[in-house]
Amino acid sequence: MSAEQRAPVVLGIETSCDETGVGIVRGTELLANRIASSMDLHARFGGVVPEIAARAHLEAMEPTIRAALDDAGLDLDEVDAIAVTAGPGLAGALMVGIGAAKGLATARDLPLYGVNHLVGHVAADVLSGEPLELPTIALLVSGGHTSLLLVRDLAGDVELLGETIDDAAGEAFDKTARLLGLSYPGGPSIDAAAVGGNSAAVRLPRGLTAPKDRERHRFDFSFSGLKTAVARHVERAEAAGEPLATADVAASFREAVVDVLVAKALDACAEHGIPRLLLGGGVVANRRLREVAVDRCAAAGVALRIPPLDLCTDNGAMIAAVGAMLVARGDGPSPLGFAAESTLDASVVQVVDA
Repeated sequence: MSAEQRAPVVLGIETSCDETGVGIVRGTELLANRIASSMDLHARFGGVVPEIAARAHLEAMEPTIRAALDDAGLDLDEVDAIAVTAGPGLAGALMVGIGAAKGLATARDLPLYGVNHLVGHVAADVLSGEPLELPTIALLVSGGHTSLLLVRDLAGDVELLGETIDDAAGEAFDKTARLLGLSYPGGPSIDAAAVGGNSAAVRLPRGLTAPKDRERHRFDFSFSGLKTAVARHVERAEAAGEPLATADVAASFREAVVDVLVAKALDACAEHGIPRLLLGGGVVANRRLREVAVDRCAAAGVALRIPPLDLCTDNGAMIAAVGAMLVARGDGPSPLGFAAESTLDASVVQVVDA
């Protein structure tokens, strides 16, 4: 029997935002990755409504678990442990996943691991089939999070270098898309609208990149001012009765976001002497972000890793991967009484206190 066959089978549950993710892994082998998204329910509001997301998780949980087990060709009796996102995320949404995980763990007498959503995005890369070289700098970009991490050990040594102090990048895409009359979610809409646009047509700010920001906010992000600058540009065009060059505005906005993300990530690589960068989170699906990251990493001599796109968005497989690492290392489970922690720090890989 191979080492992979002897590895623990872990079922992971992810409900931090609007996607109900259930994944199953055996060690670092991906067996199933099922996602039920409630995105369409939020489209009319132009963003995620926490109460709607929580209810959608309740409705999707059982069928998504069953589908993942069917995909893996397993019964619950063949699962060795349960892992679930404990935070960060929307409190109500997290509670649904945690409740389901606790129910399964109690009913089947299985160890339960409450793990960190952000660390999960990094762990997703180990499911790609190639070893992840550590330490690495990780840039995580999604609708709710924009974070720079220094990852020395996925199972226990993760340092938060910087994060957004206002809007996350994905949130800024959503809000800017609304300003431009584009559909939700904003990332794909702006990507499509930017085709053929001039990314230098509209001069837009790069938040927290001035020399005065280096001491306190060198690795932090701010996109609120960028969104406001777009709003002012739209207002001026409307007041002057001029047609809005949507493609130019979209391309300029996207370029400003991407420029800051990649520049700060490579600055972190240089500062810590780590020639490796990993991208994670749903915004990584943005074509321009991937293009710029590839070009600038190559120029800087930094090795770039991007997990498969279906593992970049929120998913249960990445949570299962973290759980499998903890099990393999011999770490004990989380206490059954642990609660959802909507602001869980990135350095906390596993919740160990109730």
